[in-house]
Amino acid sequence: MLKLLLIGLKDLRLMFRDRAALTFMLLAPFLLTVGMGFVTGRFSGGSSGLSDIPVIVVNLDNDQLGDVLAEAFSSQELADLMEPTASSDPEAARRLIDEDQAAAAVIIPEGFTRSVIPAAGTAFDPNYVEPEPVQIEVYANPSRPTSAGVVKAIVDEFVSRVEEGRTSGMTSMLALASSGLLDPQDMEGEARQLFENVEQSESTAITLKKSQEGAQAVEFDILAYMAPGMALMFLMYTVSYGGRSILAERSQGTLPRLLVSPTSASQVLGGKVLGIFFMGVAQIGILILASSVFFGLEWGDTPGLLLLILAAVFGATGWGMLITALSRTPGQVGSIGSAMMLIFGILGGSFINLDQMPAAIRTFSKITPNAWGLDGFTTLALGGTLPSLVEPIGALLIMGAVLFGIAVLLFNRQGMMQN
Repeated sequence: MLKLLLIGLKDLRLMFRDRAALTFMLLAPFLLTVGMGFVTGRFSGGSSGLSDIPVIVVNLDNDQLGDVLAEAFSSQELADLMEPTASSDPEAARRLIDEDQAAAAVIIPEGFTRSVIPAAGTAFDPNYVEPEPVQIEVYANPSRPTSAGVVKAIVDEFVSRVEEGRTSGMTSMLALASSGLLDPQDMEGEARQLFENVEQSESTAITLKKSQEGAQAVEFDILAYMAPGMALMFLMYTVSYGGRSILAERSQGTLPRLLVSPTSASQVLGGKVLGIFFMGVAQIGILILASSVFFGLEWGDTPGLLLLILAAVFGATGWGMLITALSRTPGQVGSIGSAMMLIFGILGGSFINLDQMPAAIRTFSKITPNAWGLDGFTTLALGGTLPSLVEPIGALLIMGAVLFGIAVLLFNRQGMMQN
């Protein structure tokens, strides 16, 4: 393990001595982020985030939970962020979105409250058939993906807390009933009491966060999308730069000398890969830190941020190893890596938000670490925590593992790393 670490740190030191590499890995993505910030107006008005997002709320439920969600968009806590308009016609609301009159329409269908809170006398009736689940619709404007994403985040937070409250409340009452502390005949009344005073209650199970911390977590800075987008795009340059070093050392005779030393082929390959991984982590870490220092971006959950960076670099390193295994010369690695950097940048949403792309492109984008990484960073910027990053982190780890496996098979077939 020590040999792997020493080889990896050696490659990392060489990278920091290469001025051209540092320019492409750190300076270029930073300057592009600044340039896009000026283009989007991020630096022109002194505002640190979004404000006055136009949203149309169609409350067809007209019951407890529907009213609470509708009132949440008009609450004082979201007054600076949201500019809601009430409507009773879903089709008219969708037309306004299509005409770019608002960022999104939140359509609360009839029966939403009844699908969550059973009618009196039915909660524990064995013959009662539960109604089909009723879902809230967020009709998003594709030309305003960031604003629409904020609206969707608020609705998702509300729904998740309603479900959390229902599940935890019922579980607690069943436990009390089984222990004899609650009369089973009173269970339904107690269950309904959880929701009866929802409009006056401050229970976090059925209302949005109302603390200043929660309000800030909902606000979304456009640079929180651009900065990681640029960093992830140039990450492909970094991993291909590391792949070039493997083939360059083989052609220069450095690699064979390593292999005749008391070092196994797997240790040499593992050390080189570890060096590439270190380069990627250093690049993303420095750029994310710079975005916090210079742009004031807040990334929230630190454990989630660290694990997401490690997973994103792992997935990208897998692609770098596959490119290296398929190439014959360092020049081929550079050419293929540069092409994939641009292609993955476009497919992954670094230039154009994926919400504006056709469904087929959005599906195909899942092969890129850029798309999963941006998904994770956007979630963090909207106040997400580690549990909400399970999907992007898991996808990136699986991607890296599969690509590493294919690359190792190709290396063995070529006999590149044989002593």
